[in-house]
Formats: sequence, structure tokens, C-alpha cells
Amino acid sequence: MRKSAQQTDTATRFTRPTETALRAAGWQPGRWDAARAEAWADELRAHMSSGGHVHLVFPAAIEAWAEFGGLRIAGQGPGRHIAPTPFTVDPLYGLHLARTLSDLGQALDTRLCPLGEEQGHAQGAGSALLAIDEEGRVYSLDHTGDWYLGADLDQALETLVTGTMPARLAT
Repeated sequence: MRKSAQQTDTATRFTRPTETALRAAGWQPGRWDAARAEAWADELRAHMSSGGHVHLVFPAAIEAWAEFGGLRIAGQGPGRHIAPTPFTVDPLYGLHLARTLSDLGQALDTRLCPLGEEQGHAQGAGSALLAIDEEGRVYSLDHTGDWYLGADLDQALETLVTGTMPARLAT
């Protein structure tokens, strides 16, 4: 389901640094690629791990992919609390992590779907899987733990782009 006109008003939707980073990555208000989002949903649903784990796909994930899918977004500057890392909205980074997402979802009493990946500062160094739950909350999973990025995708984008310290999950 598309967001209302008020929610897509960028004058109130994103801070200037986040909107600037999004636009530099190719985003603009009204961007919507439902065909790509549905193709990703089909590929995720069709994948089964060797242990029999499957991905759960739901509207919050499809909407996020439709609006921001394929973008590589990078914050500028030192960040509020931590250095921002570039990230890509592409759920196929989590294709082989259905069990990981299922386990974390059970611990959080929700269902999770891959959203994308934070990239490390070194070329090609993946650092964290981004995931979204059925309510639209966004998480980051890396080798140091699991992190809560925001109550919705817009808040998570702000957290990532501005280098705001996310809350560590106690699971």
C-alpha cells in the first residue's frame, strides 16, 4: 500500500542530510518500482535453506523495496555518534539467511524479512544484514550483535545516514 500524500511530503519526512543522501543515491519523491519488489518477493519465497527454512514476505518489506530498492545510500561526514556506513536496499543480500532471520524473529516475537546490507568501509566488506519486520521496524544484524534502527523505515534511514547510535537488542 502506498503512503499518504502527507507521509511522502519530504519537507517533513526526512531531515536535510538524509534527504540529500537519498537523492544522491537516486531516490526522489514518488519513486516506486513494484515490479522489482515483486520479483524480489518471488525469489525470496522460492528459496529454501538446506535446513528447510523459508523467507516470510509481507507488505512492509515489499513497500520498502518498491520505494528504496536498489539504492546504495551513504551518509556524509563523521556522524552524530558513529561513522555512517554505506548501505544498499536489496533483500537478496539476505537470501541465504532465512534461519538467522527466523531465529531473531522468534526472539523478538515478530517475523523478519531481509531488507539489505550495510557495507563496511573497506571495498566489498559486508558488515551487517538489514531486516524489516511485519510492522515496519528495522534491525541490523552483525558480528557484534543485533541492533534496533527504528520504528519504521524512515526512522531507520535517518539512523543509518546520520550515524546515530542504534539501540542494541537484548535477545
